[in-house]
Amino acid sequence: MRHAALASLALAVAAALAAPATSANSPISVSGAHFMRDGKPYQIVSGDMHFQRVPRAYWTDRLRKARAMGLNTITTYVFWNLLEPKPGQFDFGGNNDVAAFVRAAQAEGLNVILRPGPYICGEWDAGGYPAWLFAVPGMRVRSRDPRFLAAADRYLQRLGRELAPLMASRGGPIVATELENEYGSYDNDRDYLEAIREELQNAGLADDLLLTYDGPDLLANGSLPGVTAVIDFAPGEAKKSFDLLERFRPRAPRMAGEYWAGWFDQWGGKHAKTDAKREADEIAWMLQQGYSVNVYLVHGGTSFGFMNGANYQGNPSDHYAPQTTSYDYDAALDEAGRPTAKYTLFRDAIAKATGRTPPPVPASTAVRTLPAFVLNESASLWDNLPSPRASDKPQPMEAYGQAYGYILYRTRVRGPFRGTLYLGDVRDYAAVYLDRRPSGTVDRRLKQVSTEVEFGPGGHTLDVLVENTGRVNYGPHMADGRAGIVDPVMLGQRVLHGWQVFPLPMTSTGALRGWTTATVEGPAFHRGIVAVDTPADTFLDTRAFGKGAAWLNGVNLGRIWSIGPQHDLYAPAPWFHRGKNTVVVFDFETRDAPAMQGVDRRLWSDPASTP
Repeated sequence: MRHAALASLALAVAAALAAPATSANSPISVSGAHFMRDGKPYQIVSGDMHFQRVPRAYWTDRLRKARAMGLNTITTYVFWNLLEPKPGQFDFGGNNDVAAFVRAAQAEGLNVILRPGPYICGEWDAGGYPAWLFAVPGMRVRSRDPRFLAAADRYLQRLGRELAPLMASRGGPIVATELENEYGSYDNDRDYLEAIREELQNAGLADDLLLTYDGPDLLANGSLPGVTAVIDFAPGEAKKSFDLLERFRPRAPRMAGEYWAGWFDQWGGKHAKTDAKREADEIAWMLQQGYSVNVYLVHGGTSFGFMNGANYQGNPSDHYAPQTTSYDYDAALDEAGRPTAKYTLFRDAIAKATGRTPPPVPASTAVRTLPAFVLNESASLWDNLPSPRASDKPQPMEAYGQAYGYILYRTRVRGPFRGTLYLGDVRDYAAVYLDRRPSGTVDRRLKQVSTEVEFGPGGHTLDVLVENTGRVNYGPHMADGRAGIVDPVMLGQRVLHGWQVFPLPMTSTGALRGWTTATVEGPAFHRGIVAVDTPADTFLDTRAFGKGAAWLNGVNLGRIWSIGPQHDLYAPAPWFHRGKNTVVVFDFETRDAPAMQGVDRRLWSDPASTP
């Protein structure tokens, strides 16, 4: 009896030590296997939607539709790299106004779960880390490196100034904050997690629920005592996953932190299409068990500009795989915010399982076609180079203060020569030109490190144009987020020295010069005008182009790549003007007066094979 009593006491003490703590002012707490709100059991029915992936003008529309699907909570990542584009320089305006988004969610009757990072994954460039972190020699992101922790702390403290007043403990809608993200898949350093927890607490972002998210088989690596552990898993794995959570944390809250009701696309692969009926049935089952659920995603949106990430786990059979600009994700709301058949299935399943009738579904904005228009002016990249930077050897773009886009490396070589040009682990796609003529490509996706070149006697100009197609956002390779050329360049057995380097972030297309209606050979910008009487959403057909990016009235819509599966770019109505609109496309390859049009349906392709 004495042993049994001691054992019971030990269990009680362990449970007390492990119990998640919240501020005394918080309406949210944990009691056994339940979340509690104002002293009553509370079931979280949530969906991910990332505000920086949605034009600000559409935040309310998407939130209202999430509420009409039956959700009581919206979950959002916060992308550090957009908020602090340069060290110590913060931008909370426009689409980065996270406090405005949280207030918009509150106005629609939604709670908010905040996922501030500093690491977020999310198929986003470098998992949200700012590119300038990788310019610091020897910097170890996602670790106890004091330089990294100091940078993360500065970001979280500044974020706290925006959001701490909106925590539930202060009367706001933010009921929970994520502590890092899926750390168990990366490492198992508890001291690192404790350091991030302390930074969140000091920022005022941890007074309500604090959550760790992990795969159910990695909970031991990524969780902390006193922090609620939630689990991420794919359709068909709910019962098994919750059984693992029960074994790891008996009598603790049950929540699917990410239920992957869709999937992302990768360049050169197939467009994701998942089983909506199976997902709806599993969501209903979880809710009927009393579990809380977060659907990843209710609305994916778009990784506008150069913000897509890439996967590269590091296994021998694995390869670098950048994601597309579209983050449609086969989500319940498509990229243009239109309810899909999946949305209706989810809405019905949630209503039946919870017994609550959701609000009516709002009408969607129109997605319209636009007649074909010709991009009949072109400007050569060679005529639009900035002043060069001298380098003995090529350096990654971060060394020149550049974060995204393209970078051109130039040197002089003497011939005759026929053999191998070695570029090493190029980040991520390189086009080689000799005297401005195409002479091969090197694609990191295909594990290429070199190309064969040939040139005659005398001196020649060697140009290597590199595109950063997306930093790795998941796996061990994420630690080295350098872009551009990172290894010595060799011609045959000789290392090449004496380079000129031209950073090409392509943050603006307004100052381009040398426009002509004649055909321009090689990499060039192409410009056309499309007239619009009433601005409306559309998808710009990109099938006339090879590889590059597109801008609408100066706003970067994202990447173009003929390998698919994406062959269009979402162009939202708020970015059009009534009347004339300027579209500019950059392409590596020669294009003669290419044409575009706006379509109201997606132009996905499914390649027969992937690299």
